Amino acid sequence: MKELTGKVAVITGAASGIGAALCHAAAARGMKIVAADIEEAALQVLAKELGDRGADAITQQTDVRSAEQVEALAKRSFSHFGVVHLLANNAGVVVGGSSWEQSLDDYRWVVDVDFYGVVHGIRSFVPRFIEQGVEAHVLNTASAAGLSMAPGLGPYYACKAAVVSLSETLYLETKEGAHPNIGVSVLCPEIVRTKIGSSHRNRPSDSAKDGPQTEERALYEGGLVDFVGESKILPEHLAERAFEGIENDRFYILPPGGSGFDKAIVGRRDAIRNRDNPTLFVPLDDEYS
Repeated sequence: MKELTGKVAVITGAASGIGAALCHAAAARGMKIVAADIEEAALQVLAKELGDRGADAITQQTDVRSAEQVEALAKRSFSHFGVVHLLANNAGVVVGGSSWEQSLDDYRWVVDVDFYGVVHGIRSFVPRFIEQGVEAHVLNTASAAGLSMAPGLGPYYACKAAVVSLSETLYLETKEGAHPNIGVSVLCPEIVRTKIGSSHRNRPSDSAKDGPQTEERALYEGGLVDFVGESKILPEHLAERAFEGIENDRFYILPPGGSGFDKAIVGRRDAIRNRDNPTLFVPLDDEYS
């Protein structure tokens, strides 16, 4: 989609981090915005920011784990604006710890938000994109984690790999299939300065953290908060990269060539091709702090 002025963007996980940056980048391009997030107070702060810059924006508190709530988001978006041109499935959470010590509730929470949140968005919006018949685009936020490997974040890495695969399938079903008016991109950020390391602040009471708080788990979670919080790569950098990809109809929106995570992605590809065993990737500190 080359021309975005006056078009409508629906963005989940919009209240902070990459989602908020996507909203501001959309507003800078003259888009109308539907901002959705589970975090109501932060959503209202975002609404004021968008209003202060003159953006035509509405908000809706949405738990993307719920197909019914995402369907309600779609209904309101189309009812209010009459059309939607961009869906950004961006909501995401993470839990740290070894694969065997994370509880089933840990797994279910991450899977429900990071994977099923994307599924629910696709199922509610893509049929409407097909019906409306105008140019539209789906942006799914995965991660460089979906194309690389590391210990301590098993559910997150697994879900992000699934989002990459689902996005590839959706691309073939739409852009290369019977609905070429629908573009698809998968955004794979590297380590970005966001609040994802403190995802637990939005963890619902029906998904209590009941896994054992071992020393190893605390190390993973504490290290994640520090590493993400100190990254010099800001959400607005990712938002601009995302919109540049959307505007140029690019599917894979990846870390810059030659960066640490780009090397990790290439290394994983080569290991698979060569039938090598997995190798731990350690990002370069000066890239992110």
